[in-house]
Amino acid sequence: MNIEELYKLWSEDPYFDEQTRKELLAIRDDKKEIEERFYRDLEFGTAGLRGILGAGTNRMNMYIVSRASAGLGKYIVSEGEEAMKRGVVISYDSRHYSPEFAEITARTLTAMGIRVYLSDELRPVPMLSYSVRYHKAFAGVMITASHNPAKYNGYKVYGEDGGQVPPEAASKILSFIEGIEDIRTVKADSLEDAKAKGLLTYWGEEVDIAYTDMLDKLVIDRHAILNQKDMSIVYTPLHGSGNKPVRRILEKIGLKNVHIVKEQELPDGSFPTVEVPNPENPAALSMAIDLAKKVDADLVIGTDPDSDRIGIAVRTKVDGNETYVPFSGNQVGVMLLDYILDSKKSAGTLPEGSFAVTTIVSSKLAGAICKYYGVELQEVLTGFKFIGERIKLDDEFGSKHFQFGFEESYGYLSGLDVRDKDAVVAAMLIAGMYAQSRERGQSLTDRLESIYERFGYGFEETVSITLEGKEGIEKIAGAMVSLREDLENCKNIEDAKKLLSGAPVVAVRDYQKSKRYVFTESGIEVEPIDLPVSNVLLYELGGDKGLDWACARPSGTEPKLKIYFGIYGNTRQGSSDKLAETKEKVTSSVKAKL
Repeated sequence: MNIEELYKLWSEDPYFDEQTRKELLAIRDDKKEIEERFYRDLEFGTAGLRGILGAGTNRMNMYIVSRASAGLGKYIVSEGEEAMKRGVVISYDSRHYSPEFAEITARTLTAMGIRVYLSDELRPVPMLSYSVRYHKAFAGVMITASHNPAKYNGYKVYGEDGGQVPPEAASKILSFIEGIEDIRTVKADSLEDAKAKGLLTYWGEEVDIAYTDMLDKLVIDRHAILNQKDMSIVYTPLHGSGNKPVRRILEKIGLKNVHIVKEQELPDGSFPTVEVPNPENPAALSMAIDLAKKVDADLVIGTDPDSDRIGIAVRTKVDGNETYVPFSGNQVGVMLLDYILDSKKSAGTLPEGSFAVTTIVSSKLAGAICKYYGVELQEVLTGFKFIGERIKLDDEFGSKHFQFGFEESYGYLSGLDVRDKDAVVAAMLIAGMYAQSRERGQSLTDRLESIYERFGYGFEETVSITLEGKEGIEKIAGAMVSLREDLENCKNIEDAKKLLSGAPVVAVRDYQKSKRYVFTESGIEVEPIDLPVSNVLLYELGGDKGLDWACARPSGTEPKLKIYFGIYGNTRQGSSDKLAETKEKVTSSVKAKL
């Protein structure tokens, strides 16, 4: 069907509910808005759906969720009776319509004879991942749009290992979804019928207890935590699903002086106290910082709606004045990496064959830290599913020992029982690191400075350019095409220096073509890249330590073109100045392509 036919169907056919019809009839004279809603099906990527709430094929609504669930169901049926019996675990966060989307997912799957375990209240991404493994289920579904603005929701699919569904399975699910040409053919049980069939089970407290006990076993330096049990910490769940699990684990390990931002404690899909519920944004922690000043807390912690990302702010002195400084995702990542490896090395519990995992756009200081402790560092593409995949291959089915994984976008993981980023375990680890620092007479700022002194100064930054709608998607795609055309026109290192307004490009990794182009005065050397195909261009910029870089990639979860930078040197000021210079050159070059 074309756009006009789809609009007519959705706004007139009795299959669609009255609210949907009213919403669509209200825009009948707005051709652009109709086009935005119906020019395509909401894209099902490697992890699922994410989009703006509303009526239409390019929006998140009950009908799109039921169609995706039917496609998932067809995939499970194709895998055989055992997969159907093992079934699907479902959870959801605090966003608008998350409970309703979780329920229609469950009812669609039970109508196909598939067993379902449905969370009895909102629970975060890491608990969904854990519960898939706990129930030995075949798959999982998490209803969330993570840290996106309130107008979004999403649908993430997980595999039997508890990690986001791998590309091959995602491709099969997508083909089944696309095979459902008429959305009106999708059927769903009533809740009563699903229960009567014995196919719908609710899960809750039993998993809460098991998950918290599992986290407790991952504590690093319990002695320091007990010695500092009265330290003051402020936590905000930002109206999301982290409230209960984060508070449970902090209490479990003995921390009693944890203060909650009451205005942000309870679930609310409108996220009324923040512009965006994203702890990457320092403004999201402003109310928590205000509370920290009142209760004399050095540490502020905030988690996003599905509690897979975590941000912190630390009390410190700047130019003689006491303030709270937010730490970047990279800074927290390298600090936790050093904390875990140092503590285990000192205790004699760091096994041979240990490894850590990070992403190609995360801090390169991770390499120096791992080398110091004799630990292998693996780099993967952006997306925690690739970190989960390395745990599965090299620890669960291999002979190596996973210690820690992180990505620059405020995602961290320790342990083997969760296979996605986990802000709950990260909150526990950060609190433990804070306790250890206090016991040593350090602040967390001191701890970070110690890492810089030992391994070199590393400063990273990310610029996100938001371009929503059909036109925005086209502009982002066009910019990446244009950047690749410039790369194709380079013949030697002098040409390469013109790629990014004079930034000193020495090599470029094109992950879409799986090639690394190394520039010399006489020409180009081409090397293969052994990672999955991805629409990413990473520019190597040399520098004092040979580690400087910049990168351009479309976000996989938001309508954004993301530009990353990393600069590494022996001095704070030199590295900081060079970051500012590089950021200006690279950003202007990329923006010129939009």
